[in-house]
Amino acid sequence: MLFLALTLPPPPTAVVKSADMAEPMQNDAIEVAKQAMEKFNIEKDIAQYIKKEFDTRYGSTWHCIVGRNFGSFVTHETKHFIYFYLGHVAILLFKTA
Repeated sequence: MLFLALTLPPPPTAVVKSADMAEPMQNDAIEVAKQAMEKFNIEKDIAQYIKKEFDTRYGSTWHCIVGRNFGSFVTHETKHFIYFYLGHVAILLFKTA
């Protein structure tokens, strides 16, 4: 009997570019983003998943932008901002009052 081993690609590496956020929350953001990318392929759906998870876990109001090419300039609540790459996808997550 022949068994084929299915090898999944390793999860994308996270690279934090800028953060004003406690390290445990940063790790949570990366894990939630990985979950979102496993569940969805459309950037809007990935962003919505991350935003809703953070609203639930850390209170309102979070904003999330996901994409490969965008610029931004935002005002955020202190200690509630992270901008990172997960593979080739950029993720900006921040909270406003």
